[in-house]
Amino acid sequence: MSSGDRRVLAERAGAALEGAAPQDVLRWAAEQFGDRFALTSSMADAVLTTLAAEAIPGAEVIFLDTGYHFPQTLATRDRVAAELDVSVVNVRPKLSVAEQNQTYGQSLYASDPDRCCAMRKVEPLDRVLRGYDAWASGVRRDESPSRANTKVVGWDAKREMVKVNPLACWTQAQVDEYAAARGVIMNPLVELGFTSIGCAPCTERPVPGSDSRSGRWSGTEKTECGLHV
Repeated sequence: MSSGDRRVLAERAGAALEGAAPQDVLRWAAEQFGDRFALTSSMADAVLTTLAAEAIPGAEVIFLDTGYHFPQTLATRDRVAAELDVSVVNVRPKLSVAEQNQTYGQSLYASDPDRCCAMRKVEPLDRVLRGYDAWASGVRRDESPSRANTKVVGWDAKREMVKVNPLACWTQAQVDEYAAARGVIMNPLVELGFTSIGCAPCTERPVPGSDSRSGRWSGTEKTECGLHV
């Protein structure tokens, strides 16, 4: 299937699957793309991964091992790999943290967070996604204003891939209800008040009443790492 054909398919599916159950969206993607479809997970929770294990057992789940994760996040990844019927694919940046510090200076995440994200998240994801035609994330519309127009199925123009967001229509209440009903694996930091979990140096508890991603890159104008734009 050509890039143009995939784009048309994404546009049509985005309309047809609006409001569909996440499991149905995942099954559609697996039927269309087979082993050329993969999910991504930040391991803040295993909601999307649990849905995938139920709908398309054996699905590949990409985890970006940035070198800056909380220990709790790595422990969550290990539980997901051991307990769910998915295949976790660990992807690392080209440079270790020590090598990056030596080349670009200590704590690049503080002096140039966009560049740090580009090297430790965006490039590794771009690299691994070359082996796929479609990818899925757990992005939801209610997470922040920048995600309010997220499509259930859309077109990732930057990578020329189909982008699937099975949870786009779900609210936090629906996520919580599903997690409780299924006993979903959760990152222990969630119980400590972290509602969006990324690299440890760039993640704080959000201020009560603020959007769920306000604890990311707190004190800066940065709101996204670049994976979803």
